[in-house]
Amino acid sequence: MKGVEQSRSAAALRRAVEVKRGAMELGFDAVGIATLERNPHAAELDRWLAAGHAGTMTYLHRQAERRKDPRRIMPGAQIAVVTLTNYFHGSADRHVAPEGSGRVAQYAWSSDYHEVLSRRLSQLGAAIRAVVAGARTRCYVDAGPVPERELAQRAGLGWIGKNTMLIHPRLGSFTFIGVVLTDADLAPDLPFDADRCGSCRRCLDACPTEAFVEPRVLDARRCISYLTIERRGEFTAQERPLLGNWLFGCDICQDVCPWNVSFAHATTDPELAPRADVATPDIDLLAAVTAGEFDRRFGDTPFQRPGVAGMRRNATALQANRTAV
Repeated sequence: MKGVEQSRSAAALRRAVEVKRGAMELGFDAVGIATLERNPHAAELDRWLAAGHAGTMTYLHRQAERRKDPRRIMPGAQIAVVTLTNYFHGSADRHVAPEGSGRVAQYAWSSDYHEVLSRRLSQLGAAIRAVVAGARTRCYVDAGPVPERELAQRAGLGWIGKNTMLIHPRLGSFTFIGVVLTDADLAPDLPFDADRCGSCRRCLDACPTEAFVEPRVLDARRCISYLTIERRGEFTAQERPLLGNWLFGCDICQDVCPWNVSFAHATTDPELAPRADVATPDIDLLAAVTAGEFDRRFGDTPFQRPGVAGMRRNATALQANRTAV
């Protein structure tokens, strides 16, 4: 019996190695495998939601039970194959926004990453099914009830920093997390149990809106990324000044992280190459853009998340902030 179990374990390990090799050949920068288990941070999620820190993101309440137990997302799934894709474009010191443009988080500098990563994850799913006959797969990239950062940590890809971002020891935190759930029998990696933030609190102290209630607890209602992307409706008089000159998202808590300063390197992925129209957009143009023009210019970019109304709102807020300054 022991010999049979050892043989099955060895076979699962060989399959895992083959799947991970295939993932790297598809262009992912790191890959790990985790078992699906109840989220150890489930109670923290309940407290965070109860405190109102999710703001208008009501979908997080609807997804809570599946986020707390990812085994409930895909019936029969027992494994998550987790991938990281580097999207870093260089130090913030090298990128000064031209006059009249708003700042944009680096993840949105290219065409919509969902399309790029969804295609690659679909190919990875096919590779898993080729390695394990009869296996089922389901792919997720920044969508659905998948607790991506927790799964990445369990897959050995890094730790969750004080700014709530996953930090990979060789890549930093400027990465997209992609997940393939599967019922394939693959050997999991060891979780990344170390917390390498130590006593550092640069991300917490650098946040211009003081959005961190405490380390690893973010009040989204004060976060520039939430306000410019997920916030629904118009800004209050108190919210508008918080944006500063950030039009879409914010990178400040990542820019100051020593792991990014020391180890993040610019991507050479041609499908994630920056586009000037989204990396340094003209705020006056966006403030007056029509729905048709918006779709034509930005229909294949992350700007579609807040949509034309949200981006006009953001641009108008930046015009007001510029006037105030």
